Amino acid sequence: MTDTPRNPFEAMMVQAQEMAKAFNPALENFNPKGFEALWPTMPKDAMEFWFGNTLNKDGLDAKTRLLLTLAGLTMQGAQADAAVRQTVRHAVEAGATKQEIVEAIGQMSVFAGIPAMTRALELAQEAMADTEGDEA
Repeated sequence: MTDTPRNPFEAMMVQAQEMAKAFNPALENFNPKGFEALWPTMPKDAMEFWFGNTLNKDGLDAKTRLLLTLAGLTMQGAQADAAVRQTVRHAVEAGATKQEIVEAIGQMSVFAGIPAMTRALELAQEAMADTEGDEA
């Protein structure tokens, strides 16, 4: 038997961890959630500038763009944990309610399937819990 992972994603993660260790042995226990904590959200004004209607006055606002991004990430199977959590945090910062976030994800169950929706909801719940902890 071999210790080589059979799942291509697991193999990629093992390779990435080995590469990180080669660059810096302190990265042996790298945790992506720790990386997320370096920039949990950007200010609402910055989001409106980059993702909102500052550059396109008649376009979508940041909240709507972020809810659409969340829907797209859910459609991809909610495989990008960090991206889903960050998008949820940014959507909250841009004024999205928990109900709007849940509805954006829930709507995708029709297209992405129940497992993708469930995973996205779990990640969203984690991100919203993290956000509530920051306010205390």
